[in-house]
Amino acid sequence: MAQIRNIGLFTSGGDSPGMNATIRAVVRTAVFHNISITGIRRGFEGLINGDLYPMDRKSVSNIIQRGGTILKTARSEQFKTAEGRKLAYEQLKKFNVDALVAIGGDGTFRGAKAFVDEYDIPVIGLPGTIDNDLLGTDFTIGYDTAINTVMNAVDKIRDTAESHDRLFIVEVMGRDSGMIALRTGIASGAEAIIIPEHKHTFTQVFDRLENGRKDKTSRIVIVSECENEEGGAFELGRQVKEKFPHYDTRVSILGHIQRGGKPTCMDRVLASRTGAAAVEALIAGRNGDMVGLINNEIAFTPFEHATKHHTEIDPNFLKIVEMLSL
Repeated sequence: MAQIRNIGLFTSGGDSPGMNATIRAVVRTAVFHNISITGIRRGFEGLINGDLYPMDRKSVSNIIQRGGTILKTARSEQFKTAEGRKLAYEQLKKFNVDALVAIGGDGTFRGAKAFVDEYDIPVIGLPGTIDNDLLGTDFTIGYDTAINTVMNAVDKIRDTAESHDRLFIVEVMGRDSGMIALRTGIASGAEAIIIPEHKHTFTQVFDRLENGRKDKTSRIVIVSECENEEGGAFELGRQVKEKFPHYDTRVSILGHIQRGGKPTCMDRVLASRTGAAAVEALIAGRNGDMVGLINNEIAFTPFEHATKHHTEIDPNFLKIVEMLSL
């Protein structure tokens, strides 16, 4: 059992709904175990610059339902260097911080892994990202809220598509992962989806439009924001207009609304369970692991195995989209 006296806590990378619920869980679990907690504003960048302050149970009152992150977030080029990580270590020593909890995604855990390899301060990670692109957890914190935001937006777009007999190409987030597009495509009854894990998908969309039902009053295509070798949403829209001029085709970019909003019940519970587990993992002597939930059980995955590009897309999801779009 490690003697942890003061845990530093920060959020890093892109924000996600549920980060505040995670912060709350970490802080209050630490307080429960009589451990001091130090908030670090703006992630690794704030750590390097010494933007640290003491937190207590009141610091996290009335935030479980709020989107965003009260600790702010940022990306840090400086932390990618050995010199930057040395400055961060010196700040932790200055503030008597002897353990870290990092809430973020792929980039956060890559930085944390480098820090763990170089210094004697244990770090535990929590999967705060809307992309659901990390190995070691069935769902990341913020993913459920994001896909519900997308689904609700597409439902509204469908209303106007029905009214005007239009084809809408809707771009969702997911530059390196198609998990948002995949589930929202099924949930919103899309005719087709385009994700970075599968190439040459424009041809499939054209085939669906050419040979699919002609009596539909609306059509929705969901596209991840990736720019694959064929192009993105706007390029698909251009080609559809060229090949199918009889369709009234529009492109809609959902953008950063997917990151905001109150977290769903699922995200709040996930944040609370994993946040509490992170503190108790540090107490138990763990280091260099991400806390996740697999089959409804707390699971630990080393940082180097948790990063993206490990998850695989189930081909059955794509088959479901094709079958149900008839």
